Amino acid sequence: MLICGGGTGGHIYPALAVVTELRRQGANDQFLWIGTKGEIEEKLVPDAGLPLTTISGGGIAGLSLWRKLLNGMKLMRGIIQANQAIGHFQPDVLFMTGGYVNIPVALAARWRRRPLVVYLPDIEPGRAIRFVSRLASKIACTTPASDSFLPAAKLVVTGYPVRAELRAAVAMPQAEALAQFDLQPGRPTLFVFGGSRGARSINQALTVRLPDLLADSQVIHISGELDWPQVAAQAADLPAALQAYYRPFPYLHEQMAPAFRAADLVVARAGASMLGECPAFGLPAVLVPYPYAWRYQKVNADYLADRGAAVRLNNEDLAEQLLPTVRALLHDPARLAAMSAAAKALDRPDAAQQLAHLLRQHQPVRVSENLYHS
Repeated sequence: MLICGGGTGGHIYPALAVVTELRRQGANDQFLWIGTKGEIEEKLVPDAGLPLTTISGGGIAGLSLWRKLLNGMKLMRGIIQANQAIGHFQPDVLFMTGGYVNIPVALAARWRRRPLVVYLPDIEPGRAIRFVSRLASKIACTTPASDSFLPAAKLVVTGYPVRAELRAAVAMPQAEALAQFDLQPGRPTLFVFGGSRGARSINQALTVRLPDLLADSQVIHISGELDWPQVAAQAADLPAALQAYYRPFPYLHEQMAPAFRAADLVVARAGASMLGECPAFGLPAVLVPYPYAWRYQKVNADYLADRGAAVRLNNEDLAEQLLPTVRALLHDPARLAAMSAAAKALDRPDAAQQLAHLLRQHQPVRVSENLYHS
């Protein structure tokens, strides 16, 4: 099985969850991941024990003419490199989750006549997935709301495959999760993060009002690597009494699961993972769509907000609205409970199994040599 996706955790983690499920089922598959050099998959994929090869690539939309020409040449090189990788690996099926790296790989797969299964994490597909969907045998998606963007004959609603380690933490007692961060049960807990790349506007809005927020609540905060020096310095300047309620990190991986479980409310961008991870934990959310991501994150945020599971804040309103919005929710247990129930109703705990089954349907049946000779 050849897997292709990258650029953000929202493209990588769903595929890793499916690989984990295939292995849990006892599959003896061989895997190869194709990504782009310099992107986050260069860390996450090898850390998961999967072989990774990188090819040339780059975005086209929204760039200057010179950058478009440069990335167009990278795309052509990427097609040649992808064709070579597919020819050498000889996959039975290709599985794609998003990112501009999908385009050269999909074209090479079409040339090699290999079946292609696409998973759309977001509700609305980006340009890469829109293009690749024309070449796909099947397109899995997170919610039925994607049916207005993609051909219905190819579409299968599977839900968002949440990572096994996150799913396992759903049953963890909240007090146990809080203890992993040395935080107190009974005090409202906020979890703030900006996705795999961090979110500067969220970091800035939080740190400005942090003393007011810590007066009656506690915060787990993932800043991202870029803003970590400033966040760490501001944390060190807090009074000791407030530092006891603040847990900043540049990045979390193994502890993401207890961070979700410890929280009463999350503040985050509206990336695709929010469509799966917040429902899995029944976690209410304040979602701040990234303003330069076309409208994909706005569509994700509105989907959860319209169903009572989240509140949407626009990026330009963060400075003024973050503190009152968060405090109003943290101190309204009835509303938090209603939002939690609404989020939980959207959960699809069998999403990874559904995607694994879909991929199995596109693999040829192989008869072992021993059975054949017997």
